[in-house]
Amino acid sequence: MMQTLFIAGDSTAALKGADQKPMAGWGEFLQNYFSPNIIVDNRAVNGRSTKSFLAEGRLADIEKDFQAGDYLFIQFGHNDEKIEDPTRYTEPDTEYRSNLIYYIDTAHRLGGFPVLLTSVSRRRFTSGGEPDPLAVGLYPDAMRRVAAETGTPLLDVFAASQQLYRTLGMEDSRHLFMHLPNNGHPNYPDGISDDTHFCTQGARQIAALVATAIEQSSECVGLQMHLKRSE
Repeated sequence: MMQTLFIAGDSTAALKGADQKPMAGWGEFLQNYFSPNIIVDNRAVNGRSTKSFLAEGRLADIEKDFQAGDYLFIQFGHNDEKIEDPTRYTEPDTEYRSNLIYYIDTAHRLGGFPVLLTSVSRRRFTSGGEPDPLAVGLYPDAMRRVAAETGTPLLDVFAASQQLYRTLGMEDSRHLFMHLPNNGHPNYPDGISDDTHFCTQGARQIAALVATAIEQSSECVGLQMHLKRSE
């Protein structure tokens, strides 16, 4: 039986257009880790928070195509932090929490399987050379609590991505992100220095972390049987 894995999320997961390359989202590469029985339908969109994704009807659009037995991967946080923008900001322990529960309940109501993914970390280091535990504020911890309270499977991509940056170090981890000099790419003639958005190489590595987290999760057995290690 074929099942669909929907991704509800932000720019760190979203498909990028030709005019944004070599920027990429990890959701672009997740299909590579599944057999044809799992179809990855990446609905993540640049700039969205749990709040704006709902307000724009994007979860409702997923509902129209969602079938019993499908999966809903939920990863937000970066734009929920934007306190200067009331259309996107959510307080971690109140509105962010209630929004996550709404996504979870929606998947359950439709006979599907919600999975929470903590925000992939920004590349931010402390003065001591460690990945900053607050690189996406309090949102990863808030999501962990929601997962525990609701019994929802959790893939801790924040912790996994921070470990990746720690292993690579401050300098080599730059190569995962959008760092280009002036005239380094036709899409970015003025260059770019961005420690939130991934280049193709970085997005591929984050997709690999997501696949590994699925493989190691005691709560994602239904997905594990469809995993393949193609990359």
